[in-house]
Amino acid sequence: MTIVLVGIDSYSFHRYFGEIYPQQTDPGTRWDMKDDFIPFAVSLDVDEVALETLFFPAFDDSYCAAVNDALDEAGLRRVIGWGHPDGLHRGQDADALEDLIRHIPRAGKVGADIMRIVASSMLYVDEPHGPQVEASIRMLKEATKVAEDNGVTLAIENHIDFTSLEILEIVQAIDSPNFRVNFDTGNALRLYEDPVEAARNLAPYTVATHTKDIITRRGGAPSERFLFWPSCPAGEGLIDFHGIARVLDDAGFEGSLAIELDLLAAPWNDRTEEENVTQSIAFLKSVVADLESSKVPEASA
Repeated sequence: MTIVLVGIDSYSFHRYFGEIYPQQTDPGTRWDMKDDFIPFAVSLDVDEVALETLFFPAFDDSYCAAVNDALDEAGLRRVIGWGHPDGLHRGQDADALEDLIRHIPRAGKVGADIMRIVASSMLYVDEPHGPQVEASIRMLKEATKVAEDNGVTLAIENHIDFTSLEILEIVQAIDSPNFRVNFDTGNALRLYEDPVEAARNLAPYTVATHTKDIITRRGGAPSERFLFWPSCPAGEGLIDFHGIARVLDDAGFEGSLAIELDLLAAPWNDRTEEENVTQSIAFLKSVVADLESSKVPEASA
């Protein structure tokens, strides 16, 4: 019987790594992946971390080795992330595909065998999806061959671009054990899907998550996606995490509920990232505890 884990995606600290949205203020804090993020994750006793490659000061051998050693010492599982913000630009960016292929062999340098990737983004969400799906499949088949050769599993995220059924179409078309899903709970709702139903569609292929909670903003329109559906600490918003955890667990999911925070809503945007992530991890641990306590023990032989 599997046990659902709890983790943190480093994107929750994107302001600390220097990415600040126009709607956000600069916190005046800067972090290093090895010296700041990993120790913070250790302090919260999580099981897994997801490391965004764009936040590495240098993706060279020496820095990656230092990160790998720190993760090994902490006993942390790891996922590497590629493609923020627009990935393969709906399967049309040959340079992005080349960059993805360059990064795949590098995953092992930090001890990761799962790489979260992005095919498109909300930049293209209002364009016809069929051509985007077809073009993305062509590029992702090429990348998956490289992943197979390097023992890496690519995990495509529903990135406010494709619905769960469109992601499922991509996964089934590529038809490789080295191509799976990074399920984002909040992005499902941002595309008007029931997150639990979306999880049910993708759970058999899900190896990683962005466990994001979101609320709605007054005065906006749902079609604004990101702005209308800002994020909040896990447990404060609209997402049924207990339902999603049950669906993933029933499918044999072995990854983590990895908290991800992006554009935070008020009043949480006045708090530090540490406060919001700490609250979220405590809630997700309670979700996992509830899930485990609800399981009927197997009868002894």
